[in-house]
This record gives sequence, structure tokens and C-alpha cells, in this order.
Amino acid sequence: MSLRTTPALLFISAIVALTGCNKSGNDTAKATGDMIVRIGAAAPLTGSQAHIGKDNESGTRMAIDDANAKGIVIGGRKIHFELISEDDQADPKTATIVAQKLVDDNVKGVIGHLNSGTTIPTAKIYSDNGIVQISPSATAVSYTAQGYKTAFRVMANDAQQGHVLGEYAAKNLGAKKIAVIDDRTAYGQGLADEFIKAAEAAGAQIVAHEYTNDKAVDFTAVLTAVKGKQPDLLFYGGMDPQAGPMSKQIKSLALHVKFMMGDGGYTPEYIKLAGDAAEGSYATLPGVPLSKMPGGKEFETRFVAKYQPIQLYAPYCYDAVNVMIAAMQKADSVEPAKYLPELAKISVDGVTAKIQFDAKGDLQGGAITMYQVQQGKWQALETLGASH
Repeated sequence: MSLRTTPALLFISAIVALTGCNKSGNDTAKATGDMIVRIGAAAPLTGSQAHIGKDNESGTRMAIDDANAKGIVIGGRKIHFELISEDDQADPKTATIVAQKLVDDNVKGVIGHLNSGTTIPTAKIYSDNGIVQISPSATAVSYTAQGYKTAFRVMANDAQQGHVLGEYAAKNLGAKKIAVIDDRTAYGQGLADEFIKAAEAAGAQIVAHEYTNDKAVDFTAVLTAVKGKQPDLLFYGGMDPQAGPMSKQIKSLALHVKFMMGDGGYTPEYIKLAGDAAEGSYATLPGVPLSKMPGGKEFETRFVAKYQPIQLYAPYCYDAVNVMIAAMQKADSVEPAKYLPELAKISVDGVTAKIQFDAKGDLQGGAITMYQVQQGKWQALETLGASH
């Protein structure tokens, strides 16, 4: 899910203007002698993916507010958690600036980043400084494959998701000839590659593999090229700002294909952007449907009352914060070097699932749910195992 470098002016402004501290409650914390513990968060809070980034921020903030309401004591002191939220603009270079800023702000852990393309390069910065990083949404296999002991994620990766998507397209939807378009980001390319492997293994033929980018709005050329190959199904590896317009253009070009995406397209925003063309589209999201998550219904009710309808990853952000704090409690320390060993072996019943990590920091036993747009809303079709 990476984005290319922003223009120089935005890049320079990011150095001097990246802010977002949540100072609420700090005066009270200082007055009562509470220990202030900073938790960093990073996501695109501006630009075309801001609706997803703000969703991440809200999920993180709600977990921190809930933790503060409990009056948690660690190391003999009452803890007041403070959120340091930064806008990485979904841009890898800006993300590394953000990561260093969070390090300099002495955060005790980071929830993020949102995109694979920003999470992968920042992992080294956090590892070099001994800071725990839990991504709620970066799915690229290479994130945890880098070998950093500080890197974790709370949802299934692209190898798991891509396998389910490719197999479902070939076996369940009966697609014989498949076209693929990806946005060349770490997320889009990685998911597309895994999809292709699984689809071919299930007997489908990949008749076209075209490319776009995560700023594009006109897909006429690639879709025209795809149409000439007469595919049964088109898979797109990328996010909803491109998937929405792409769906409209598929319809206007009379390209009669089933349209399938990964989690980057499973948003209310995609349906809004695609309009009538969204009907019948398929997408996956790691995990079970929110209504079937252990604490999903209660979470949704509280989240919507406090913020707005969930876009995508807010429940995973909530779990990421809670599993980090649970590790601190088990270690009786907020210092990453001390709670990291507890995090690696932790087992916590979260909103989304039971959170346990494997040796790489990947979520163990992640399920994948297939969804389809029916009558203007995403509807769950079935939940499939992620192991293969």
C-alpha cells in the first residue's frame, strides 16, 4: 500500500509541520503524579486515503481513552497514556521522517503504519531504536520477513489473503481467464502477485497483467488492453480511491467481468466512489465480519457513537493498542526492551480475534472473509481459513 514521493514542498513541510499530539488529560496526569506514557500512531491523515487514516487514528484513540479510564498501574505507578498521532501521507519518505520524530518524542510503542509501503521502511528505524511497532493494517509479506524482532501485525498477511482470493476466483466463481491490474505499491503489487500464484494453481489462466499507480484516475488505456483479452474476472491490487473510478470505467467500457479486490477496496467509500458500478464487486478483509467478532457489535456501537461509521481498520487498531498495553502489564514495565518478550508470547482475546503472534510477528490463525456488494452494501459471503 505504498505511495510515491510527494512533491518537494509537501516533503519539506512534512519535516517542520508534522504534529498531532493528544494532550487531553495531561495537566491532570501531571497534577496527580501519574506517569505519562506516549504511544505513537502513524497513518495518512491527509490526501485520498485520509478517510482510512482517520479511521485508524480514531480506533487507536478510543483504545487509549479506554485504558486511561481503567486507571492502569504499571511498575507501581498509575499510567496516563498519551497518543502522539502523525500524518505520514501514505508516502514512504515522509513516513521515515515521521518515524524518527516519534523516536525523538520518546514513544514507548507505535501503532502503524497503515500502508505496507510506509510500514516496511519505518520498521528498521523502530528496530534500531528498540521501539515496538504493531501495524493494524500493513499486509505485505515483506514487512515481517525483514526479521526485526520489534515488528508485529494484528491481521493476516497478503500470502494468506492472496491465496484465498485467487482460489476463490477460480474455484468458487469459476473464472477461467483472469486479468490483473495493480498499482505497483508494496501492498498492491504484493497482493496481486500472491493472487496470481493461487489463481494459477487453482487452474485459472492469467490473460493480462497491467499496471497503474496510486494517483491515477483514468484507467481507459489499461482497461481497453484488458478488454481485448476477454477475461471472465478482473482483479485489482490497490486502494479504494482508484478502485471506485476503475469500476465506473469498467461499466462505461462495457467490460463484462466480475470485479475483485483485497481489503483496500472493502470500504463504504468504494461504494460511494463507484456508485451503481459497485454492485456485484467482491473484496476480502482479514478476520471475521464485525458482527461475528468476539467484541465486534459492542465496539461498533461505541465507535459510531463517538466518531463515525467504521471505514476499515479501526477495530484492528483498537486491538493493537490493547495487546501492547497487555504486554506492558505482564512485564510490569512500559519500557519496550522489557515488555517486548511478553508481547512475543502473548495471548489476548481482542475485538477482532484472539491475538497471538508467530516467530515472525505475524498473527496466528488469521481467517479471511469474502464480501460482495449487494443492494449498495457490503455483505459477507463466507469466512475461509487462511492456512495453506
